[in-house]
Amino acid sequence: MLKAIKLYKIPIIFALLSVVFYFNFAYNLHRSDFLKLTTLYTALFFFTYLLIEKNKLNFWFLASLGIVFRLLFICAIPNLSQDFYRFLWDGRLVAQGMSPYILTPEMYFQNLELGFKISGAQKLIEGMGTLSAGHFSNYPPVNQLFFAIAAFLGGKSLLASVVILRAIIIFADFGILYFGKKILEKLNLFPNRIFWYFLNPFIIIELTGNLHFEGVMLFFFTVSIYFLFKDKWIWAAIFMGISISVKLIPLLFLPLFLKFLSNKDATTKNSFSGIESFNLMAILKVYCTVGFTVMLTFLPFFSSEFIRNFTSTIALWFQNFEFNASIYYLIRWIGFQIVGWNIIEIVGKILPVIVFLFVLGLSVFRKNREPKQLLTAMLFVISFYFLFSTTVHPWYLATPLLLSVFTKYKFPIVWSFAVVFSYSAYGENGFQENLWFVAMEYCMVIGFAIWENFLKGRINLENFSKKFNFISGKE
Repeated sequence: MLKAIKLYKIPIIFALLSVVFYFNFAYNLHRSDFLKLTTLYTALFFFTYLLIEKNKLNFWFLASLGIVFRLLFICAIPNLSQDFYRFLWDGRLVAQGMSPYILTPEMYFQNLELGFKISGAQKLIEGMGTLSAGHFSNYPPVNQLFFAIAAFLGGKSLLASVVILRAIIIFADFGILYFGKKILEKLNLFPNRIFWYFLNPFIIIELTGNLHFEGVMLFFFTVSIYFLFKDKWIWAAIFMGISISVKLIPLLFLPLFLKFLSNKDATTKNSFSGIESFNLMAILKVYCTVGFTVMLTFLPFFSSEFIRNFTSTIALWFQNFEFNASIYYLIRWIGFQIVGWNIIEIVGKILPVIVFLFVLGLSVFRKNREPKQLLTAMLFVISFYFLFSTTVHPWYLATPLLLSVFTKYKFPIVWSFAVVFSYSAYGENGFQENLWFVAMEYCMVIGFAIWENFLKGRINLENFSKKFNFISGKE
């Protein structure tokens, strides 16, 4: 015992310091205290880096730390996000047999003679805020299922419901650890790379701490990728459909599967056009299975009113809301100089088209036929999408962070640290974005990405040309 303590003395010190800092983060921090928030966050990143680097060969030691750090949050009420109030509202609504897609919280109070009551309704609405209370839910059905489970098992207790939500997210992270390790082994990569996700303070704080369900979505996504690389395409399609029904983000990746799903023996090159032909039957089977799975999950809520409300709520994220954006903020500034007002309603319709064309380009022109090529293309797509988004909440970055674990790129890890600067918007006097901090965040991320792609190592024409091989898919 004493020998083990001496051997792991330094890692144990860093682990204990992390425990103290995570505990402070969970139970003794207010979102408006930006200095304390960034200090704790930076220190935790530093400790995590040292723990991963100094214990590369000790998988179970690092895994145990990840479990302990998560359990520290088990009874904490989220202090950086109020979204969980809306989760519990939707869950209690579904538990009553009502659809959160046709009844807003505000509508509930405008018509109290609905024949049912939501436990703690006033507290939930005050917690979620007027912006959320005035809109229909935008969370897909599988997500609603987890909310309903927490509402049903938690009863009238807010804390009990929070604990159940947190347990679901923690178990999802365990699944990502397990299947992520298997994918890394399949790719002949070092399995302990998964700890840049599992031990990352960003993941522990934003998902376990603040109860965001990106981790649950990524669990189903990771299982889907695992089955895909095992050539079990139908199972991969089913889990991809479930993942989409937790969060819609994986929809972005579907076009990228075109070439990967084409059987190499069945894929030929047209000598006249130079365009590859595809195994259409295999592609149709997978895409139809994904579509059927998604439709099946939406079926209990399906109606014309649901379609109208759900699509209009999703559109708000592109045409009305703005937070922690990068390229969009530059476009917005140019718009103010030219026309004198915020052009988000126009730009919000154009940016998704640009993203779609980018995804289509990578799907058609990039050779996403090997696992590493496919995962790298996914990382490019999701990063491009967020760079052109009008709203980038911190927890959104869980997806590029996980994908980066399976590639040679590290800029999402930098982004997972730099995104803490977005919390400068939450001051004691209310919400007000500090664009200098936003600029600092994106300068760090884009600067590192440029260095990683073009400046790392010796710069010469041969090396420079290789950096553009993402177009052809040659890694």
